[in-house]
Amino acid sequence: MGSSFGQLFRISSFGESHGGGVGVIVDGCPPRLALAVEDIQRDLDRRKPGQSKITTPRKEDDRVEILSGLLDGQTLGTPIAMVVRNKDQRPGDYKEMAVAFRPSHADATYQAKYGIQARSGGGRASARETIARVAAGAIAKQLLARACGTEVLAWVKRIHSIEAHGIDPASVSLDDVEATIVRCPDSEAAEQMVERIEAIGREGDSCGGVIECVVRRPPVGLGMPVFDKLEADLAKAVMSLPATKGFEIGSGFAGTLLMGSEHNDAFLPTDDGSLHTATNNSGGIQGGISNGEMIVIRVAFKPTATIRKQQQTIDASGAATTLAAKGRHDPCVLPRAVPMVEAMVALVLADHLLRQQGQCSLW
Repeated sequence: MGSSFGQLFRISSFGESHGGGVGVIVDGCPPRLALAVEDIQRDLDRRKPGQSKITTPRKEDDRVEILSGLLDGQTLGTPIAMVVRNKDQRPGDYKEMAVAFRPSHADATYQAKYGIQARSGGGRASARETIARVAAGAIAKQLLARACGTEVLAWVKRIHSIEAHGIDPASVSLDDVEATIVRCPDSEAAEQMVERIEAIGREGDSCGGVIECVVRRPPVGLGMPVFDKLEADLAKAVMSLPATKGFEIGSGFAGTLLMGSEHNDAFLPTDDGSLHTATNNSGGIQGGISNGEMIVIRVAFKPTATIRKQQQTIDASGAATTLAAKGRHDPCVLPRAVPMVEAMVALVLADHLLRQQGQCSLW
């Protein structure tokens, strides 16, 4: 019922924001993959709350427990079950929201659909659900790195109206991204972004922005014609994240301003006969299939819905009321969303890698 993703490399997530914990079952991971648990924890630490002055003050260690699927540090080929226990729960912070729907949040639509909801912290609509995605995505990243030398890396490109410049997707490193608390490799822009987030947070408001993600050294041939094109699955994956509102690949919407002669990526001869293009307006995908060039995508995130400013809304009976939300919420989700985007991109690539192997590797 919407809590599973992928075909051959398949994940199923469970848990609510203020329940006992959040977890995931990863099915289809190949056996004998040497798995570094510390890399899973590293990505969860990049996602966890309370990590800096511009994120929610909720304090959670987010220590991952691996319950099955490993033996002596290697995958067994059986389901890998992981869970993170919730520790710092404060359901009392959500008493007002139990009777008043938060504008632009999932409260009203969940209630309309199911007739019941886990209102504390948003339940399944909370970004805390993404623990499952990040943990599973960390496994997918290790699979891609070991099988193909593929690397997935994301960073904050824009916060509100402040945009980073001069970031080279071919050379930017994880250390560059992690050098600032806002996860923007442009140090000058990053400083302005932090100041903007703090100023907006002091007003009880929130802001959004754009995350950019690159896939370096992707295998050629990932993606299926028609309905399972690689960019279509990437779009679905990242757009399933909380607060996402837009997706671009390659030239994106800016490409609509070019003519075909300007936009087309000319093929160049290579010594080994591999595909190589002079430009990469396609973002590494043509005809829905990866061509081996870098895959470059951008994801737009809206401002956090839960804010302290008083807003007009309705209660569960439909009567007009107002709400100034309490609780602990990010004034901007983007710094913590960087590993979430990486995870969803890696999950799509891992799934399509197994599908490519299954269909096209017999001869």
